[in-house]
Amino acid sequence: MVREGSAPNFCPPTEEGITLTFADEKGDTVDLEFLGLVLKGDRSYGFFFPVDEDHPATSSGEVVLLEVTELDEDGQPAAFELVTDEAIAAEAYADFQEAAKDLYDFA
Repeated sequence: MVREGSAPNFCPPTEEGITLTFADEKGDTVDLEFLGLVLKGDRSYGFFFPVDEDHPATSSGEVVLLEVTELDEDGQPAAFELVTDEAIAAEAYADFQEAAKDLYDFA
C-alpha cells in the first residue's frame, strides 16, 4: 500500500520502510529510513529516521533533516547535505509535520 501525503508540497515514500545508506566525510555509514520530501521554493528537504538493530524501519524516534543537493537524470534526489541552519530546519520540519500528519504520529 502506498501512503499519500495530504499536501501538494509533500512527496511521501513510494513504499514503507525504504532505507538508504549514507556515508559521512569520514567514511562512517548510517542507515536512514526515508520518510518523505518537503518542497520549499526551489529547495527540497528529505526527512529520515536513523535505523539500527534497536530501532528498525517503521519504528519511531528522532528525525534527521537533509537538503537535496543533487538530482539524478530522472529528477530523483541523488545527494543530500545535513541542514545546519536551525531556522530553515524548524520551518521545513513544521511543513513536514503538517503535510505528513495523517501518516506519522508526532509526539
